[in-house]
Amino acid sequence: MLNKLRPRLQEFMEPLARNININPNIITVTGLIISLLAAYAFAMENLLAGGFLILLSGFFDVVDGAVAKNNNTKTQFGGFLDSTSDRFADAFIIIGIIYGGYVSWIFGVLAILASLSVSYVRARAEVEGIKCDVGFAERAERLVIIMVGAFLGYFINPYFMTLAIILVMVLGFLTVAQRVYHSWKELKEV
Repeated sequence: MLNKLRPRLQEFMEPLARNININPNIITVTGLIISLLAAYAFAMENLLAGGFLILLSGFFDVVDGAVAKNNNTKTQFGGFLDSTSDRFADAFIIIGIIYGGYVSWIFGVLAILASLSVSYVRARAEVEGIKCDVGFAERAERLVIIMVGAFLGYFINPYFMTLAIILVMVLGFLTVAQRVYHSWKELKEV
C-alpha cells in the first residue's frame, strides 16, 4: 500500500540523490546499521529513540534506491543486498522489542515469521513469473506500524508497542494469505 507512494517519494528525492556521490550499497549498509541501533534502543527500553531510528533507517532505504537510479549505479547485487538487509533489519528490530519486554516472545517470533514470509512468498512468486506486490502489510506498512507503536508507547502507554507487534503479525499473515491466493489464481490460469 505505502509502496505505491514510493515513486512519488523517489521523485521528491531525485534532486538530493543526484548530489550524493556515494556507492548506494554503502547507503544500504548504513541503513541496516541504523536499524540495528533501533533494535538496541528498543532492547534498552528506549521507545522514542527506537521510533526515530526506524524513521531514519527508512529514509536511508529510500535514498539508496534513488542514488542508484539517478547516478546510474543500479546493480543486481545492490537489489539483492537491499532486500537481504531489509530482512535482517526487520528481524533485529522485533528481537530488540522482545528483549525490551514490550511483547511476549511468542508474538514477537510470529511477527518475525510473518514479516519474513511476506517477502519470501513474493520472491517465490516472482521466480514463477508472477508480479506479487499485493497485500495489506508490505515492509513499509509494518515499519510504520512499529514506529507509531513506539511513539504511542512512549507518549501514552508502552502497551501500544505490544499492540503494534500483534498488528504486524496479524497483517503479515493476512498478506501472506493474499499473496498465496493471488499466486494460486495466476498459476491456475497458466
